[in-house]
Amino acid sequence: MPWYDEAVFYHIYPLGLLGAPRQNPYGEPQHRLPGLVPWLDHLRGLGVTALYIGPLFQSVGHGYETCDYRLVDTRLGTNDDLRDLVAAAHDRGIRVVLDGVFNHVGRDFFAFCDLLEHREASPYRDWFCNVDFGGDNSYGDGLSYGTWGGYDLLVKLNQRNPAVRDYLLDAVRMWVAEFDIDGIRLDAADVLDFDFMHALRAVANAVKPDFWLMGEVIHGEYSRWVNGDTLHAVTNYSLHKALYSGHNDHNYFEIAHTVKRNYDMGGDRVDGLRLYNFVDNHDVDRIWTKLDDKRHFEPVHVLMYTLPGTPSVYYGSEFAIEGKRTPYADDMLRPALDLADFRDSPSAALITALGAIRRETPALSYGEYRELALTNRQYAFARTLEGGDSAIVSVNNDDNPATVTVDALGRPAYTGALAGRTARAHDGVVDLPMEACSGEVWRPADGSDGEGTADGGAAAAAEAAREAQRRMREEAERRRAEEEARAAEARAAEQELLDRAREAVVAREADEGEGRETPELSMDFLLGRERPFEDMTVQELQLSVLAQMAMRGPVTEQMRRDVAENTYHDSLVNWAKSFN
Repeated sequence: MPWYDEAVFYHIYPLGLLGAPRQNPYGEPQHRLPGLVPWLDHLRGLGVTALYIGPLFQSVGHGYETCDYRLVDTRLGTNDDLRDLVAAAHDRGIRVVLDGVFNHVGRDFFAFCDLLEHREASPYRDWFCNVDFGGDNSYGDGLSYGTWGGYDLLVKLNQRNPAVRDYLLDAVRMWVAEFDIDGIRLDAADVLDFDFMHALRAVANAVKPDFWLMGEVIHGEYSRWVNGDTLHAVTNYSLHKALYSGHNDHNYFEIAHTVKRNYDMGGDRVDGLRLYNFVDNHDVDRIWTKLDDKRHFEPVHVLMYTLPGTPSVYYGSEFAIEGKRTPYADDMLRPALDLADFRDSPSAALITALGAIRRETPALSYGEYRELALTNRQYAFARTLEGGDSAIVSVNNDDNPATVTVDALGRPAYTGALAGRTARAHDGVVDLPMEACSGEVWRPADGSDGEGTADGGAAAAAEAAREAQRRMREEAERRRAEEEARAAEARAAEQELLDRAREAVVAREADEGEGRETPELSMDFLLGRERPFEDMTVQELQLSVLAQMAMRGPVTEQMRRDVAENTYHDSLVNWAKSFN
């Protein structure tokens, strides 16, 4: 079997994790990549077998505006640094997959620079899509061109041009020869030319056995991209959405429906449609931030590790860190982290336990999927290998313990790999107990009162898993209590500000003697629809700013302090208007 069919991935955005500058000064290489070697040991401890890392090559800013496909970004180091990092990963049994940004380039890409300089005379004019020398762009170049997402910073390559195709494919060959990588994640695969992907698959088949191609696809029929001629897998955004909203809404039907739809798309075979499962990444909010009830961290990850597909953990999320994107930046999703700050993390211990369970249970990689039980708050399914290994997975999103009764699949008993309890079959079924907001992976046992036929090593692993589960629940409860306390304090502070604003309105209108009725501080008022911002008092403006912040996400204590300390009327007017 190819390595990627049973892989557990870890995703690193290196410019963020290593604290690189946001903009590339194009100076001397800064050797940051060696700082990832301790992370490789951390990955190995988590049970990770493959690292997806990128973007890594010379770029303007966030990395997806490549300007040199053959040079490691100087903010990260040198080509030698990357070669050494890949070798260090391989020494630890970890495969390495790089970001391939082939749909577009940055404006500092050599061919685009030549186009800007020589215009119609440039030999590279056909390297880019929809070049119009009679148009213009936001940079005032006196020409327009195709872009990704309407961003003039990202110039779309013409992959139907044989010279462009050869250039990109040669870059892939160089990456394999120079760095010994094991695969590529294709950025924006949903808008890549299919003929280019066919050519890339041919190169992948030639450069290295089991070289893996995975594409970023947000929407659509995944089977368009995943087949024997194009890609091996794509990002499972449909399951990503279902995993957090299915828990927030107490709606396991959404998750089960999504799984069934994807499974049907693959011809009701686990190997019919391989998907890359994740709960967060460098483009979406952290899972801990997305979950309304933090205790659901456990069942969400149990599902990610056990449903059909390849699980992937985004760096830092094993520590249950927060991260929410803003309309203007993704920096909060891509922070610099120090491993020393996260020692003895209960959430990481849970991820470690799930990694061990997946490694020890082949059915979770190769077994067919069968739904066994489904309600809004409980869900159970089987992963079975014909004539071999099997497992039953059960999850509970309710605040109370629950039990589901399911087909025993001909087994006398099952033992929970996390909680360690044994459930014995009766009349062809088995009753599977679960704690509140929990998940469990049930593996066949011999029906005894202990933990079945587990050997000493497996028993020790099971005990570690139970301890991880217990600590994770305690940590979730503690952090939930802290968040509730902070929320109560925030509500009290905002109510105080609201009361002060109302008092200010009454005082001002009494001074003016206009006899107007004091306005209700409604949302329309706070958004400037009932009175211009210029006519508001400082206190009203402060409240307006806070209200508009709250509409876009949680209002932190620091944000409230920033508002309270700003007592300048004109500044607050501009601030209030800036949200529109």
